[in-house]
Amino acid sequence: MSQGQQPVREGEERYAALLNNSNAVRAVTSAVEGTLGPKGLDVMLVGDRGEVIITNDGVTILDKMDVSHPAARLLIQVARSQQKKVGDGTTTATVLAGALVQEGVSQIVKGVPASKVVAGMQQGVRMAADSLRNRKREIRDLDDPLLAKAVYVAGREREDIVALVMEAASIVGLRKLKDPSYSLAEAVTAHEKGNNEVFEGLLLRQAPLYPHDTPELADTRILVLHDALEPETLDEEVLTTEAGFARYMELRERFARDLSVLAELGVGLILLEKGIHPDAEQFCMDHGIMVIPRVSRKDLARVSLMTGAVPLRRTALHKEQDSLSRLLGFTPQARYDELLERVRIRSGGQKEDPVVTLIVGASTAEVVGEAARIAADAASALQAAISGGILPGGGTAELAVSYELERRREAVKGMEAYGIAAVAAALRKPMAQILLNAGYNPLEKMEEARAAQLAEECDGMGVDCDTGLVIHYEEHGIVDPALVKIHGLLTAGEVACAVLRIHNVIKMRKPSGNE
Repeated sequence: MSQGQQPVREGEERYAALLNNSNAVRAVTSAVEGTLGPKGLDVMLVGDRGEVIITNDGVTILDKMDVSHPAARLLIQVARSQQKKVGDGTTTATVLAGALVQEGVSQIVKGVPASKVVAGMQQGVRMAADSLRNRKREIRDLDDPLLAKAVYVAGREREDIVALVMEAASIVGLRKLKDPSYSLAEAVTAHEKGNNEVFEGLLLRQAPLYPHDTPELADTRILVLHDALEPETLDEEVLTTEAGFARYMELRERFARDLSVLAELGVGLILLEKGIHPDAEQFCMDHGIMVIPRVSRKDLARVSLMTGAVPLRRTALHKEQDSLSRLLGFTPQARYDELLERVRIRSGGQKEDPVVTLIVGASTAEVVGEAARIAADAASALQAAISGGILPGGGTAELAVSYELERRREAVKGMEAYGIAAVAAALRKPMAQILLNAGYNPLEKMEEARAAQLAEECDGMGVDCDTGLVIHYEEHGIVDPALVKIHGLLTAGEVACAVLRIHNVIKMRKPSGNE
């Protein structure tokens, strides 16, 4: 009897690391898969101090989870990479990565060499990505009705947020939205005291000095300093000498003249990376100049880009008046918003490079945070759709590609075919999970969808999660950006292959004090 059990124990030992990693990946995947689709539910994240986040945003769930297993941490990188690259589709990418791991493990434990499975999966992922690219439909302009539908799906069917994102997009324009260096999602800001609003300009987090006594500025010039607004300083030892004190007084007088020049040039707003001298503070109050100290370098750069200001050092204030004037920025309006406790700086109306801020409001901090995440996803989806086109959503495109892979697998010689089969099976997981979350039998409904795809010769045939009937997804506006799907697949494939190649897990020794 013991001899009969021995091969089982050897097999279990042989695949111990693989199965352990697979179980960890499965545990992480199960945390987010219930959020997929229109019938997906939320996850409540609870901190050790009682703080609560309620969300169905994949990257938020995974980022906040207490995860210690190394393979599980590797899976979380899928969501982070997806968020960084395209800003949406993190849950689908994670579920797909988990499915690839599970299908790969299934082939390996049957006796297929891991190296062959991985090579086949890499080949299958490339085939699937190329197939998705060939099936996409381009978005020509912002008025394309399917663009708004893609935003609607990514925006969790929140019409108020979709309207906000579409309004912002119309202001920014197609050219800027296609610029890979620009992110509309970064323009989203949340505030529990605010209302949904698209503001043409920037909203600074820092408050000005004496905010409630700050005037509203119109057609004013802006000084941006990567420095403090204060006189040049001298060493204390120098000040003890008569010459040193004379030099100190000279610097104070020069600083006073510099301040007077700023007032003559019409500077109404000064942004500082550091602090401000009491003399300068008093001068600015007397002359109605709004001063915002301790502004982050990132915000200083954003204001400079929008207003045309050149960030300066303190010594640049000694320049001739005409030279200094050319280094100042301009804004048609700057004011302190007492409700939001933020400074609004309106853009100068540049047609070629407009700047917008999407203000998302809600009743509580928890709710407004989730609304901002939804708005950021919708904004990212809009840019991704414009840049890379759209595909039918709900896993229908992946379902069609999975069957294409199965046909192409038959022409592949060698054991790599098992890896391609694993990719084909994993591609059905997103639709299966969406149908399961909607309360249907995934196998039955997926067969109905596939039969309709073949009959209609259309990838967009899928199952209505409300009625269970087969419908044309594109006609009903159920579409996703192609870039979201393609990048999610490629990233999931990379991580899944990395997990499957791990033969053993060895804990590293602690470094000695000399290392």
